[in-house]
Amino acid sequence: MPSALPDGEPVPDDGALPAPALAGAADRPLGFYLHVPYCATRCGYCDFNTYTATELRGTGGVLASRDNYADILIDEIRLARKVLGDDPREVRTVFVGGGTPTLLAAGDLVRMLGAIRDEFGLAADAEVTTEANPESVDPSYLATLRQGGFNRVSFGMQSAKQHVLRVLDRTHTPGRPEACVAEARAAGFSHVNLDLIYGTPGESDDDWRASLEAALGAGPDHVSAYALIVEEGTQLARRIRRGEVPMTDDDVHADRYLIAEEMLSRAGFDWYEVSNWATSDAGRCLHNELYWRGADWWGAGPGAHSHVGGVRWWNVKHPGAYAAALAAGRSPGAGRELLSEEDRRVERILLELRLREGVPLSLLREEGLAASRRALSDGLLQEGPYEEGRAVLTLRGRLLADAVVRDLVD
Repeated sequence: MPSALPDGEPVPDDGALPAPALAGAADRPLGFYLHVPYCATRCGYCDFNTYTATELRGTGGVLASRDNYADILIDEIRLARKVLGDDPREVRTVFVGGGTPTLLAAGDLVRMLGAIRDEFGLAADAEVTTEANPESVDPSYLATLRQGGFNRVSFGMQSAKQHVLRVLDRTHTPGRPEACVAEARAAGFSHVNLDLIYGTPGESDDDWRASLEAALGAGPDHVSAYALIVEEGTQLARRIRRGEVPMTDDDVHADRYLIAEEMLSRAGFDWYEVSNWATSDAGRCLHNELYWRGADWWGAGPGAHSHVGGVRWWNVKHPGAYAAALAAGRSPGAGRELLSEEDRRVERILLELRLREGVPLSLLREEGLAASRRALSDGLLQEGPYEEGRAVLTLRGRLLADAVVRDLVD
């Protein structure tokens, strides 16, 4: 969740959506994203809407602290029930992210999930995930989450090498994420993800291989591997600008991606999105697939984004302002936009091309179709799916995914 918010039209005080946004809603899956904005320390590469304890103060006399945050967020879940009305949809996925959600008491995360269950109901096979910092959980904490209805956990591992973690300002010690996987399995979690980052300044190919080997040895059924993006305004960007650490170039990122693909596929993982691999279809992150496929989700929390029926909106960023709005009985929405059919077509191409199933060629305009034929001849799209009417990236196409998408949209 990037810290910068876009412009948009005002959100009504009651958060009401235009009637067309709710038309046919019963036929669309619904997910919830719950944002917990707290971090023990600020990582040097992070541009998300997060706060350490010393950075937070109340707004309008309302204090948003870790102690009362669950109650504040539950107020937004209740608001969501009013806005979405008598929609019979059960919630298909819940994802608690941050920040570090596991800085809250495990019982608070369970209460937040319970509010969704009480207000909407959860599908019998609902996927319920929380992100976790390896140093902020223990077996007892994980057991409480599992007993409370969570069935998937995503640990931020980033790297197995201490010098790489230092550059990223990560606080956990090497080996702890792998131990967390075992603890999560013992607690009864069916699905466990490890998040990795490649391309950190000072990381070598061998460092990256060691991180992948450590992750695979831990036994997760899902691995996410992201190229480090240096965001303006972050501590890492300032260090690079001062020449304290080198910037990693795109060729290095490509080499690291190929290493990841080779090692993960050899270990039984298949890619299903450019940056995500799972050992089975059941291991795929269904919540993220809601985003990638343009389904409906409600994002609760400061700075959280939502999308329902072609209407996208985002909340105020600061936890104090967020808490004040809800305390006053108002929507915490800061702005919204109504997506046109063309907007939604373009977004489908941008997002679905990154998936293993690809994007239907029927979504492409004449220039996009011509670009797709060039991409096919250049080995960027797979021939078999193309003959069946879908654009699906090859391995080389995945390395150049952003460029391929731009051509198909244009």
